[in-house]
Amino acid sequence: MKSLLTIFLLASALLSADELRSAYEKEYTFLKAQKSELEKRVKQEKKFQEEEIEKAKQRVEDLQNQYVTLSKEEQKLESKIGKLETKLEDKKSNQEIISSVLIQAKSLLQEHGVDIGAKDGKDALVILRNAFSDGAELYKKLSSKQVVDGSFYLLDGTKTDGKIVKIGNIAAYGVSEKASGALAPAGNGEYKIWNQDASADALAFAKGTPKKDIKIFIYENLDKDVEYKKEKSLEDTIKSGGVIGYIILALGALGALLIFIRAILLIRSGSRVNQITDIVVDKLKNSTPQEALEAIKNYKGSTARVIKATLRNIDKDRDHIEDIVTENILNESNNIDRFGNFVLVLAAVAPLLGLLGTVTGMIATFDIITEFGTGDPKLLSGGISEALVTTMLGLAVAIPLLLLGNLLSGWAQNIKDSMEQAALHIVNEYDICKKDR
Repeated sequence: MKSLLTIFLLASALLSADELRSAYEKEYTFLKAQKSELEKRVKQEKKFQEEEIEKAKQRVEDLQNQYVTLSKEEQKLESKIGKLETKLEDKKSNQEIISSVLIQAKSLLQEHGVDIGAKDGKDALVILRNAFSDGAELYKKLSSKQVVDGSFYLLDGTKTDGKIVKIGNIAAYGVSEKASGALAPAGNGEYKIWNQDASADALAFAKGTPKKDIKIFIYENLDKDVEYKKEKSLEDTIKSGGVIGYIILALGALGALLIFIRAILLIRSGSRVNQITDIVVDKLKNSTPQEALEAIKNYKGSTARVIKATLRNIDKDRDHIEDIVTENILNESNNIDRFGNFVLVLAAVAPLLGLLGTVTGMIATFDIITEFGTGDPKLLSGGISEALVTTMLGLAVAIPLLLLGNLLSGWAQNIKDSMEQAALHIVNEYDICKKDR
């Protein structure tokens, strides 16, 4: 019974194993088929993706080429736009220039009675051509010689009638029975005889036979009266320098006086140095220092005083004698150097005063400009004259004072050196004579 059961169980187990194996084989076969299907689908998907990537790359490349092409076209368009804008600006600028030229031409030509017409209803270029044509005709007229009847003022202020010879629009001559000559503006479009004699030139122009060298007065317009030309004297120049100019001249006169006095003092101080020295040396060779001192007692001046002091102490030690000589030369230096430093101070102060005058003159000029403007140069001439003249006077005073002051200082130093040399020469000669005895 047990054996049968065992066999049954074994048979059941074998049967279950076969079924299970068969089931596994079916499952394996199914999975293998599914794997193959998946691998096939993966290959297909990979191929599809590669194809899509290639298409995308091609599309990107096409877009890049299209972008480059569009960029080049954009640059060309921007260049064209820039050129068009430049042309537009040039046209606008030309229009502004034409308008400005027309305004100037109209204002200038109207002064001479030439009307170039209004701009309304006419082309600006046509008006501009007409303006240039009218201007050329006016230029020919104004640049030619014209003889017209007119009147002008004489030097005494009276008015006379005569012929006016116009040389273009810049000069004129007047010819009348009373006077003839070059004409200058008298204001309000009238003429007056210029105060420089040009009667021969006026008559020559009136006859049509002008000379090669002429006297002429050239003017800009006839609206303002021109003052007569005056010869500026030294007194006028100094006067234009103002108070500071007179102060500089006073310092210059003082410096010249001091230089003259100093020169006289130096002549007296340094006179007859060699003569006195020769007398003393000759006496020392043949006699005593007392006789040499007696021989020069009538000589005066710095040199004589230094040599006399040397002879009085000639028997003392050499160092002591040299100290005495140096002391006496220092005592005489006050007389020799008198006024020397003061002259150099004046030479230094004069240009500084000139600079002060320049500053005050410019201040006065700017004050006038602030009050009256720059329309009339005559108002500015006073301050400018003071500014320039004081500088000139300062330098004119300082340069000779500085030059002569330094020359006199060198002369004074030479005198002191010659005195020292003469005193030492006398001492040396006395020592030689003393040894020979």
